[in-house]
Amino acid sequence: MDHAAEAHRTDLMTIMRHVLNEQSKYPESRGDFTILLSHIVLGCKFVCSAVNKAGLAKLIGLAGETNVQGEEQKKLDVLSNEVFVKALISSGQTIILVSEEDEEAIFVEPSKRGRYIVVFDPLDGSSNIDCGVSIGTIFGIYLVEHKDNPTLDDVLKPGENMLAAGYCMYGSSCTFVLSTGNGVNGFTLDPSLGEFILTHPDIKIPKKGKIYSVNEGNAKNWDKATAKYVDNCKFPKDGSSPKSLRYIGSMVADVHRTLLYGGIFLYPADKKSPNGKLRVLYEVFPMSYLMEQAGGQAFTGKQRALDLVPNKIHERSPVFLGSYDDVEEIKALYAAVEEEIT
Repeated sequence: MDHAAEAHRTDLMTIMRHVLNEQSKYPESRGDFTILLSHIVLGCKFVCSAVNKAGLAKLIGLAGETNVQGEEQKKLDVLSNEVFVKALISSGQTIILVSEEDEEAIFVEPSKRGRYIVVFDPLDGSSNIDCGVSIGTIFGIYLVEHKDNPTLDDVLKPGENMLAAGYCMYGSSCTFVLSTGNGVNGFTLDPSLGEFILTHPDIKIPKKGKIYSVNEGNAKNWDKATAKYVDNCKFPKDGSSPKSLRYIGSMVADVHRTLLYGGIFLYPADKKSPNGKLRVLYEVFPMSYLMEQAGGQAFTGKQRALDLVPNKIHERSPVFLGSYDDVEEIKALYAAVEEEIT
């Protein structure tokens, strides 16, 4: 046994060690935020385990089916939602929860209330489970303004107000990407330890990328600026090489690749979906927050994504996010189209 190697292996930057290090920079902090994050991490580990055995355990089946024991089967996204709701409430640190799976916001009972609002998509891309494509959990955290009398107005704030955001991707490995407003860090689950280990410290997105990511099946319904941008990607006018197209159709996987390799991810509005398809609170905001923290940009076609103020908890918005220069290019195209109109 190589004792030197084993000794080295013990000095690992786990996600909790990282969060505690961050906490120590704020002498006034009480550790509430750290407790909340530890419960989110636990939820992610549980879902990762469930995703890995989904096919074997028949967790892919439709909710409402029964198994041979007569127990009701829970579809994976329903199960994931229950796991996160219970983990977040039991932390004692949350006050309002907004989930993609629940029509109404959940107001935590007063005896279990804390100071934080969590918005989340428990299993984004769940339609891809059957074919083994990466899926993930996306979340964002806000601090409540009115702890004694919380209302939906506490949730319907711009993304700019977020304290932290992240996602956990369940793919060839289980990867947890987090920002608490001080850069972006990536952690990978070591199954032998059951711990997330820091593997991607201080992620910075390249200033310009060589990849664009969009569902080209919707091209006939796009607006002028999006169509022109994608055309420029394929047939550059300046003699440079065309960009490569990569589109998985699972937002967590597409954004993760964009974050690491650079480029742009587009989900524009079109004639079929004039307000776009992605939900503002728990898809657009967390991913835009991470992009900006990594040195990139996020734009809606009209404004900076994090400046949006949603009116409903499940509101949708177009989004263009990724490398700084690539998003600048699409902003310029939208500005030019706006000028033509006026």
